[in-house]
Amino acid sequence: MSEPLAAHMCFACGKENPIGLQIKFSFDGEFCTAEFCGGQNHVGWENTIHGGIVYSALDDVTANVLYLQGRKAHTAKCEIRYRKPLQVGETVKLKGWIEKERGRLVQLRGEMRRKTDDVLVADCEASFMIER
Repeated sequence: MSEPLAAHMCFACGKENPIGLQIKFSFDGEFCTAEFCGGQNHVGWENTIHGGIVYSALDDVTANVLYLQGRKAHTAKCEIRYRKPLQVGETVKLKGWIEKERGRLVQLRGEMRRKTDDVLVADCEASFMIER
């Protein structure tokens, strides 16, 4: 599927956004996955990646479960649980999937795990409204 022009500037995954995270997502038919490594420009406090950056990555891994299927939707709600701090230079694995659907509402889950030891850094429960 070709990416709409507006998505090229997405903060999380936009290929043309010079200050964005530029995360490259893939979808296997069930799970959306990606890797991300935060840098000095993403710090919140003393070598720790800002919680808003962690949130953005998780919101986008859940959104891309739908987007990469060609389904246009918007975040209705996203609740995140921070489990461990993420340090600058630590690579994480992102994973998102659908839990259930009812009408236009899709409920998804997402998680962020350190690549080195698979420790859960943060996870979320998200709801998206499908546009018609």
